[in-house]
Amino acid sequence: MRLYVIENVTPQERLPRLSICTQGKMSGAKGDIRVKRLPVTKLGLLTLFSASVVFAQGDNGPDSATMKETEAGIPVADPLVKEKCGSCHSADDKGNLSRISWVRTTPEGWAQAIKRMVRLNGLDITPEESRSIVKSLASSHGLAPEEARPVMYLPEKRIIDEALPNETMRGACASCHAYAQPLSWRRSKLEWKTLQDLHVALYSQADAQYRRPAEDAEQPAGRDPKDKLTRGDYALTYLPKVAGLHTPEWAAWSARQRNPRLAGEWLVVASVPGKGKFVGELNVAPGKAADEFTTSATLRSLADGGTINRTGTGILYAGYSWRGSSKGGAAPAKPDDLVSAARETMWFAPDQQSAQGRWFWGEYQEFGYDVKLVRATAAPTILAVTPGPVKAGTKGVQLRILGNNLPAAPTAADIDLGAGVTVTKIVSASPKELVVTADIAPAAPSGQRDVALAGAVLEQAFPVYRNIDYIKATPETALARLGGIKFAKGYQQFEAIGYDNGLDGKPNTGDDVALGPIEADWAMQEFMTVSYDDDMKYVGALSPTAFFTPGEEGPNPARRFARNNYGEVWAVATAKSAKDKFGKPLSARAYLVVTVPMYQRFDQPEVSR
Repeated sequence: MRLYVIENVTPQERLPRLSICTQGKMSGAKGDIRVKRLPVTKLGLLTLFSASVVFAQGDNGPDSATMKETEAGIPVADPLVKEKCGSCHSADDKGNLSRISWVRTTPEGWAQAIKRMVRLNGLDITPEESRSIVKSLASSHGLAPEEARPVMYLPEKRIIDEALPNETMRGACASCHAYAQPLSWRRSKLEWKTLQDLHVALYSQADAQYRRPAEDAEQPAGRDPKDKLTRGDYALTYLPKVAGLHTPEWAAWSARQRNPRLAGEWLVVASVPGKGKFVGELNVAPGKAADEFTTSATLRSLADGGTINRTGTGILYAGYSWRGSSKGGAAPAKPDDLVSAARETMWFAPDQQSAQGRWFWGEYQEFGYDVKLVRATAAPTILAVTPGPVKAGTKGVQLRILGNNLPAAPTAADIDLGAGVTVTKIVSASPKELVVTADIAPAAPSGQRDVALAGAVLEQAFPVYRNIDYIKATPETALARLGGIKFAKGYQQFEAIGYDNGLDGKPNTGDDVALGPIEADWAMQEFMTVSYDDDMKYVGALSPTAFFTPGEEGPNPARRFARNNYGEVWAVATAKSAKDKFGKPLSARAYLVVTVPMYQRFDQPEVSR
């Protein structure tokens, strides 16, 4: 058998309808196209012959192999990178390595690229060499802090509703993975084209996505309606503009990047859904290399006063991007145990004085501490204020101001709690905690209050509210995964969050004041999809503390059609004390999808080790 492959297809030679020929031409919708013959076996035909591979160049111009880079590359200086990558990626007289010198990405991006080279091209590399190369390229061909920060939710393993530029880019780049995936890279125009070709060659669905017309709003003015711009073509004009290789941010960071100086004491503020807030200290010590560290943390719960101790290690990539791991001293007793072994992802400010990120664990990284760090100094620092929201008109409310190096003998006049809040008494004072009583004026406006003391300021430290006008069950859209037999389960923790309508008196507007978690009763309700819906019986159980445990994976003989235990339900929160103007308890619900295990994963946990 022989396979006929298209040669030299131009952007105008679309291929919507094709028929196989046995001679030297192929008939298409726009005339004859030259082909060449390749002898293949029947097995080879089954492996190779798909429209997405054979016609990969049909829509977007000439083969990338025949195109030349017009942008300046970023030279590679590391001898190990040259040794391991140079056999395939040719060097030029400027120190560039083909392909590599025209891309920049995160530590996860480079780890992913090395894995692909091992799988597809037989790269021979040890774990130690791989780790060294990821470190090197994340610094010399990485992202600037300002470029990485908007997409940190991807390595932090957060599930969020992404902000997308338009529906065309959703279809081109966010149908199969997060939009943050391409935005975690910076590429030359040619490299964006080459990446698109790779997707077409490896993933048949990508070809279909790219060939669809761009949305009408993204069609160029005056273009022939019969020859619409495709999603793929639009992406190749859009991505070089927003994620090009050379940017002012990278130029500045390349000159500014310096060795990490993280050793010392850091102050920690953390929160965990369903567990509350924590404050504490993180001690960082130098590790085996200049960019490696060991850590020990002590966290104290603001809810019950309990203490958690954790130890770990970390690497600071590119002078700002922390990847680490830590664990508590005891074995975890349950999936959401706060001593569980966790991976750590944090973004350090360029001045290396503060950081923020997530320490996460779970089979699907569904549990985690949201953390903020600030370097401990001799100056006073305010970390948190409890108990949290206070109601206008309340007198004698007791507030705890937690921090570091707080004044030993402050007066009431030294403490500023914001508009309408007056300190009436100092109950106790220590370097770590200041307890005061305060009166809240009846006319105090709803909103967050800053706390100022001895030159230290904590912005949005606590909210003042007039009423709890409505609540939300969060996350409002949630995902859990079946498991327990061959696969681990993916859990979900919910919370009920109270809100004040704010100054405009209207719900769900920009001035609404979030008051934090409130006490609520929890239950599940059926999400009606079909007439015989019975999902609530099988998907799992929701505890009184809003912790959802999914059912087991696999066919269930007790269920109609022996379906798996997947399904859709509502998680419903009913406030225990907050009521509406009619005296009815406030309620809210979150949409929960319970689905099958994730059978294939794309992850780079090794960057945290």
